[in-house]
Amino acid sequence: MNILLVDDDSTILRIMSKFMREFGHKVFECENGQEALTVLNQEKIHLVLSDVSMPVLGGYELLRKIKEIPELKEVIVVLFTGYSDIKSAVDAMKNGAYDYLLKPINVNELAVIIKRISEYLALKQENLKLTENFNKEVHHATKDLKKEFSNLRKAFAREVGTSEIGIFSDTFLNVIKTAQKLHCKRYIHVLLEGETGTGKEVIARFIHYGEGVVTTPFVGLNCAAISPNLFESELFGYEAGAFSGGNPRGHDGKLRLASGGTIFLDEITELSLDYQAKLLRVIEEREYYRVGGLKKLPADVRFIFASNQDIKQKVSDGTLRQDLYYRMNVGHIVIPPLRERREEILPMAQMFLQRLRNQKKTQFVNISVAAARILEEYAWPGNIRELKNIMERLAYLQDGDEVKPEYLDFLLWDRIAGSKDGKAFQLNNFSLPVEGLDFPKLKLEIVRKALTMNKGNKIRTAEYLGITRRTLYTYLKRIKQDT
Repeated sequence: MNILLVDDDSTILRIMSKFMREFGHKVFECENGQEALTVLNQEKIHLVLSDVSMPVLGGYELLRKIKEIPELKEVIVVLFTGYSDIKSAVDAMKNGAYDYLLKPINVNELAVIIKRISEYLALKQENLKLTENFNKEVHHATKDLKKEFSNLRKAFAREVGTSEIGIFSDTFLNVIKTAQKLHCKRYIHVLLEGETGTGKEVIARFIHYGEGVVTTPFVGLNCAAISPNLFESELFGYEAGAFSGGNPRGHDGKLRLASGGTIFLDEITELSLDYQAKLLRVIEEREYYRVGGLKKLPADVRFIFASNQDIKQKVSDGTLRQDLYYRMNVGHIVIPPLRERREEILPMAQMFLQRLRNQKKTQFVNISVAAARILEEYAWPGNIRELKNIMERLAYLQDGDEVKPEYLDFLLWDRIAGSKDGKAFQLNNFSLPVEGLDFPKLKLEIVRKALTMNKGNKIRTAEYLGITRRTLYTYLKRIKQDT
């Protein structure tokens, strides 16, 4: 497929061109829309990927000119846009754009769109040839496209388990950069720390698969979900007849299944001290016995450990062996909670909505300003997993193409009901007035009471409400205007 890439950022041109050429596409590069029109008049272009904001001639103007030229009516146009300009991008789709991508560009999203366009062009070409009854020509015309499909499927295989990654902050970019370095150093064991829902397993898979072709296995085991009596046989496996009720032919453990690859031990702090000692021996000696076995087996695996607990505190408490901690903590990544990366909330929410639209054909394409404010102010105790689940909940249960603030009322009530002492306002202890209520004023009243409760301390009030100080000052300004 011939692709025309238009962007005034030379770095983006270089990186994206290299990515697409790896899959056999021919890529032309331009720095603005005017140059792009020249190329379109000289070359047979199937797909135009264009940034919106550029000097000389921007993406919207380029789209309009392409649609005005009869010879270019078959050219497909995809725009790159920032979050702040999504509404204009949606309007552009109504005027002929095929789709849009949020910046910074996620290669997974780009690969999905290119695959979809390739399939569309292939089917269109095949239908034309079949109509003209040129079966031989069909075979030759689709051969290259089938090869492209095969290359794209390989690209997806590289990204197995990492499709949830979206980089929208410098903080998370540093996490990914560290993960990339660790991917290249398979001999290093890794410890991932982060609250529930921050994406520890996704990062673990990225460390294993990276961005290359990796066919070695990735095997996960949740230490908290396995009965202590079964953990040893699950990890090491057991010989035939090792115990009653087992498989009469024996059983390969997770270590054997992960041979040559990675084993991911989640919630490692839930492992008993006895099993911690056995695990430490495997890490140090790189050998192990199956339960009931007499022959040592090689442990050719890289261990990635994860915990949602304070690891150092567990060591201090004596519930985690210090020597095991040192072994785990060679490669170390701390994934901050979403409330400490608030600049990621809206782009990530939009990313989840776009994926639902592409994969499940849901309708939501935009988030209203008022709804965006609610999302930014929420504390997100469940982190990225909670955000993703809420976007799915809205996409499946609500109607329309825009997320509205009333769809998110439950977030405010959840925050009130989840007070720190557990004895304050509860969801089952109130009733709503029949005649209705003024929800904006209710929010201001909650802020007033929280400020009084914290004796006027704005920092503690913001922490109590789970909002930023900037948001609190906005509410206080509204309160002052109302009085």
